[in-house]
Amino acid sequence: MGTEKRERQKANRAAKLAAEEAAEARTKRIRFIRNVAILLVCLVVVLFLLAGCGSSSDATADADGYGSTPCPPEGGVEEPQTSFDDSFALCIDPTATYTAVFTTTMGDVTVELDAADHPITTNNFVALARSGYYDGTKFFRTEAPTGIIQGGSPTTQSNTDPGPGYTIPDEGPAATSDDYGPGTLAMARTSAPDSAGGQFFFLAGEGGRYLGDPNQLGDDAGSYRVFGTVTDGLDVLVQIAALDRGDSVPSSDVSIESITITES
Repeated sequence: MGTEKRERQKANRAAKLAAEEAAEARTKRIRFIRNVAILLVCLVVVLFLLAGCGSSSDATADADGYGSTPCPPEGGVEEPQTSFDDSFALCIDPTATYTAVFTTTMGDVTVELDAADHPITTNNFVALARSGYYDGTKFFRTEAPTGIIQGGSPTTQSNTDPGPGYTIPDEGPAATSDDYGPGTLAMARTSAPDSAGGQFFFLAGEGGRYLGDPNQLGDDAGSYRVFGTVTDGLDVLVQIAALDRGDSVPSSDVSIESITITES
């Protein structure tokens, strides 16, 4: 009996030892898995933060409204450029006054640009003008009733032009009917938000007031951002608008020979 008891005790100790070893092994496995999980979580967090930093930088650039294309020389370029990979970096001083002189085949039109309230739009127009983007382009749309004179399409000379290769944001609040008076210079765009690029239009008379009227245009009312006012040459615009042959197409070609930008 004594021998059997000792054997049982021995077997119990062995079983207990095996159970303890198994428990310890489980604890080690759990600890190992937990450590690996913590390491993976930390790695994911680090990657997320790094990605977030990159996204934040991109979002900031988009929010600023400026891109990475270098500014053209203030005096203009030797060869016009009509395609770009990105919108322009900040090329103007928003606190300065900018004037654009449109030299057309029917006479000069002088415009004071609104750099203070529309710096992104003004910056885009100034940089394109200094890049020769508008040189030689035609006014492809002229409307006698509304006074709309649209241009800025170097590739197709029409509203189907692909633009400079980028778009700019719709800057500031929507315009009102009061903003669309004679001598207005505004960016053309599609019905999609933030779709302006290179095309623009003048208003030669009072007929363009409807562009800011929600009763006539609905959600599109005021979406064409106004960024300049004619200070000289409105009579030239009236003559150009009068070329409308009845289908919003001019009866004879009118071209922009150059646009000269001055800063003061």
